[in-house]
Amino acid sequence: MFNDMKEKLETALKDWEMMKVASEDESEECAERFERHFYEFIDELKRWYQHLEQPPATLEEAENLIEMKEIMDRLPDPLVLNFSTELEFIIEGIDRVQFD
Repeated sequence: MFNDMKEKLETALKDWEMMKVASEDESEECAERFERHFYEFIDELKRWYQHLEQPPATLEEAENLIEMKEIMDRLPDPLVLNFSTELEFIIEGIDRVQFD
């Protein structure tokens, strides 16, 4: 399950890199692709978290897990806040609302 999450993260990170070099014509499509893959990664994160024997009760505890440190080390700085917010929602049991 953790490997599935890492694969989704890698896909989102590739999209992130593509967004940085996309032409003006491609930028919207790249941004949408990144967003879709980022939230697929978050969905895998949620599944992984829900299957932990003893899930962390706080964001700080979660961020101290070896697996979370590995993921956070891979995230570009601009994505850390988004990731932390999504992780906190998962811990608190708040369902994300998506707008298409």
